[in-house]
Amino acid sequence: MIRAVIFDCDGVLVDSEQLTNRVIRDNLAQRGLDWPVDRIMTSFVGGTVAGVGEVARASGARIESGWLDTIYAEIYAVLEQEVTPIPGAVDVLDWLDARAIPYAIGSNGPERKMQITLARCGLADRLQGRVLSAVALGAPKPAPDVYLAAANLLGVAPEHAVVVEDSATGARAAQAAGMACYGFAPDDDGAKLSAVGAMPFHAMRDLQHLLPI
Repeated sequence: MIRAVIFDCDGVLVDSEQLTNRVIRDNLAQRGLDWPVDRIMTSFVGGTVAGVGEVARASGARIESGWLDTIYAEIYAVLEQEVTPIPGAVDVLDWLDARAIPYAIGSNGPERKMQITLARCGLADRLQGRVLSAVALGAPKPAPDVYLAAANLLGVAPEHAVVVEDSATGARAAQAAGMACYGFAPDDDGAKLSAVGAMPFHAMRDLQHLLPI
């Protein structure tokens, strides 16, 4: 039996990954690094935007001082207009509410980004006070800190919480936290998630049938 669920945010509750990576692709192309979006996705999903800048600079992009503020402003502008919930995510939260199973978010994204995406997707109120940023904690995934902090916030021991992730980086963080991880893989077979200990699934609505509640 589990007593709490901790969700990643981007790509798990809000459908922001493609939008964010489209912005990153266009931004880096203007700075001399013309990678296709699938390479952007492979290289950066599950990481931090600061990490994107470091990899891009090492790969030859002209990353100027203040780039991080610039790229965040571009990302936020697109998300405010276009982000939508992951199909089935609201159903899962409703299902957990009906069973009085508490949940929280543990994300590598900054707090401002989650404020924008959750508000547009109609999830901000129901998750108020239960949104944790690994960036704000100073220990991004694959460090386990954000998941341990979320479990503490929800008042459960790590072994009684499960994580829902879409990246290998996040799955490694869950493993380091001593938590079972369900790996959301809507676009592939989930092998990358399975390789780091996650249990892959392919449609968010299926989570209701998988969680040991």
